[in-house]
Amino acid sequence: MPTPFRHTAPLPPKAATGRVAEVFEQIARDFGIPGPAPFVALSSAPALLAPAWALMRESLIAGPGDRTGKEVAAFGVSEANGCRFCVDAHTMLLHATGDHALAERLARGREPADERHVRVLDWARRTGSPDAGRESPPFPPEEAPGYLGTALAFHFINRTVSALVSESLLPGEAQRLRPVRSLAGRSLSRTVRRPAVPGASLPLLDTPGPGPAWAAGTPVGPAYAALRAAAALGAGLLDADDQALVRSALREWDGSRPPVDPDPFPGRERRPGARLALLAALAPSRIGPADVAAWRRPEHTDHCLVHLVAYGAFAAVDRVESTLSAPTTVEEPS
Repeated sequence: MPTPFRHTAPLPPKAATGRVAEVFEQIARDFGIPGPAPFVALSSAPALLAPAWALMRESLIAGPGDRTGKEVAAFGVSEANGCRFCVDAHTMLLHATGDHALAERLARGREPADERHVRVLDWARRTGSPDAGRESPPFPPEEAPGYLGTALAFHFINRTVSALVSESLLPGEAQRLRPVRSLAGRSLSRTVRRPAVPGASLPLLDTPGPGPAWAAGTPVGPAYAALRAAAALGAGLLDADDQALVRSALREWDGSRPPVDPDPFPGRERRPGARLALLAALAPSRIGPADVAAWRRPEHTDHCLVHLVAYGAFAAVDRVESTLSAPTTVEEPS
């Protein structure tokens, strides 16, 4: 039977128990989609599932800032990362906000009509650049936790989705049809437009820390800190030399996509774990069965693979986060 998942076989949400079941219950209530594939793909590693959901919820859904603007930011990050699944999902979610014209302009590759949305989209597309933090962001300082949290959440989600989920959002690429994406968005409109209580996801986290300065005083900070800690667990699947190689490669990364030929990643035969982690960080859609097979041993379960992918993905998020800081000025409309 066809499955939307690549390289793993996660259990369906209805089979979940304990904390995983609690997370899926909250996702269904606050996101409006029961068992969305990006989170099902992480469910083999419960320590990652809860904080990944919490960061998205507390920034995009419940964080400060206009939901439509943050959906534009999520769209822009996803577009820059080449995550077609997430681009299509946020097109539909823009329909859910009620801004159907904006959703369709973006679906057709056109720029938004609203100048602020143009600036948000441009900012989001460039958050992976080493120079991104030098420019004034298009939102006020008090909205930084919402917008920065959303951007960083999707730098992580884009990578795990591209690595572990197929590109097609709906069967038969039905989301490519305007009536389908519009109807799907409208079906979510009540949930998307309903105010969400900040902090409701934090009880799902084990040991949330304070988080970065730009999120201080908001639930976005503990959610970010919890995801960073959970993703770091994947480092234990690599030896010290491979960990050092990953850190070095991310320090030197210029924000661009690596070339396909020549292959710049470590070889499968010699350093399969480092190869998987760096692919997850820099080119997750290129992870193929041969890459996974070269690394897998009998003790390497889906739980292990998800943790290794998340380790690489968050290494890239950390690199992006280091270039961004809480804004001190607001870009004035031209």
